[in-house]
Amino acid sequence: MCSVDKPPACRLLLDDTVPLAAVIEASQTLQSHTVIRRYSDFDMLHSSLQVSGISLSFPPKKLIGNMDREFIAERQKGLQAYLDYITHNPLLSSSEAVKKFLDPNSYSSNYTEIALQQVSMYFRSDSRWEVVEPLKDIGWRLRKQYFLIRSREQPKDRNLLSWVDLGPDKFLSDKDLQAVMKLLTSMNHPCIGPLLFSSTSESSALVIRPFSERGTLRDLIYKVKVKDVFLKKYCNPKKSEGLELRQIQHYGRHILEGLRFLQDQGLPYGHLQSSNVLLEQTPPATSDLLACRLLDVENSLLGLPAFYRPLVALNRRINTTECVDVFSFGLVLYEMTYGHPPEPPPVDQFPPSPHPAIGAHTHTHARTHARTHARLGLEERGGELGSKVNGVGLPRQIPSRLKEALRSSKELLERRLQEEQRQLNQHRRLTRAQSHHGSEEQKKRRKLLARKVHTTIIYYYCSGASSPPTSPSPPTPLSATGLSACLSLCLSASLYVSVCLSGCMSACISVCLPVCLPLCVSVCVRLSACLSVSLSVCLSVCPSV
Repeated sequence: MCSVDKPPACRLLLDDTVPLAAVIEASQTLQSHTVIRRYSDFDMLHSSLQVSGISLSFPPKKLIGNMDREFIAERQKGLQAYLDYITHNPLLSSSEAVKKFLDPNSYSSNYTEIALQQVSMYFRSDSRWEVVEPLKDIGWRLRKQYFLIRSREQPKDRNLLSWVDLGPDKFLSDKDLQAVMKLLTSMNHPCIGPLLFSSTSESSALVIRPFSERGTLRDLIYKVKVKDVFLKKYCNPKKSEGLELRQIQHYGRHILEGLRFLQDQGLPYGHLQSSNVLLEQTPPATSDLLACRLLDVENSLLGLPAFYRPLVALNRRINTTECVDVFSFGLVLYEMTYGHPPEPPPVDQFPPSPHPAIGAHTHTHARTHARTHARLGLEERGGELGSKVNGVGLPRQIPSRLKEALRSSKELLERRLQEEQRQLNQHRRLTRAQSHHGSEEQKKRRKLLARKVHTTIIYYYCSGASSPPTSPSPPTPLSATGLSACLSLCLSASLYVSVCLSGCMSACISVCLPVCLPLCVSVCVRLSACLSVSLSVCLSVCPSV
């Protein structure tokens, strides 16, 4: 058992896949210098991201004339565009430099040092292994650190040790988690990457697996070195290209067999991506078709959110781990075909496929979200991508108690995903409504409506006259009939403004009938900020009581 300190009772588990955003609201003048944020902070961030190879538009520093108002506005605009770009790039936004820049309070720790300390503590109690070298930032996950290690008994063999904090989706008890991880180390399937050793505590997990010099499927597509930093490998690859048809069929079939095996065993996955597909050389050595195995099958058990989590959260129909696997397979199939991941949604059309036989399936998988199609998609595409791969699987059956724990954990994981999707959907709807409500066209329509109501109602309905006056006259006190007509038309006008105002207007009428408009206004003001338009219409219609 790995000796790891227990976490404090109030330990907060962060979901590092949640996108961060930044808005520059204002600047400040300190000692004759205009400060948006310390320029050195932006400069350090920009320097850290240069390894990505992406040409980032970074506004330069100006020594003379930096107090000019136009320069300040232009610079603020340029820095905002810079932040928008890096926060919308999925790889740049997940880097440690960006996380610490945007949220220094939550990401102030040195994760490499912490991981090295924990690994050293473990090796004190287990002398079978020794660290060869740390592999810093070879993966996108911020709290997962990698080390190249070797066994003292077989010093020529290289293994990969990963240390990671438990995530917010960890729903198994510590006892059940240890039992499942022990079961995974005994799993033997040709399409699943083997685990040599695993150890878990209340706060972290340590996993050892064989290291492959061939790297992952994404390394093959992008033609990069395994040990390079992930920003350098994947952000702006120079030589990436799609695979040949026979390679796509071979790797696609192995991936589907691995997914089907995990689903048959009741083990949730949801972490399929080209970086989690390990490639190994198999006899004959002259063949360019490598063995293909799924990596990180333990991630969902450890509570780690997937790389595609922000993308999945945008679509409420991808609401189970099986649907996530099918959707992720479509993305991997697209990446193998075209040599790069698909563009962010919405995607109206796809580029012409170099392999028509695969292109149709790629587009179908990219749009497959329904729960009923999850298993059917794996069965159908598996038959179309090659012959079946026979595997051994688990040496023994999973105990019924452990199966029930896995099922409950899977339901809780999916429930959290569905709740996040519901909240994001509500936020998007509210944002669209606010954007539509604040548009210039809507503002003009509201002003025109207010003028029409003011002209037509005040001098006709509110006065109780049988016909409109021929010349303007000062408003007269409202009669009972005029008050009723005024409030009725006020309500009718408000319905054109927004459906969300109906609650305010119903409360407005119930108050106005006995007490009249002044109290109506005081009540409505407290309901919501979005009711200001309704109140302006009310006051313009019935200005005097």
